[in-house]
Amino acid sequence: MRTKITLACVDCKQRNYQTMKEKKNHPDRMETKKYCRFCNKHTSHRETK
Repeated sequence: MRTKITLACVDCKQRNYQTMKEKKNHPDRMETKKYCRFCNKHTSHRETK
């Protein structure tokens, strides 16, 4: 079953992206590099609750 997750910028803590992930295959928190429009640069985005 796929669940909705929210990705937040590590630097400014803004919640910028929403996506889906498979909890069964990836039980740990997801982290990717994405563009943050508040920081105006590419930063690390981590899954939030």
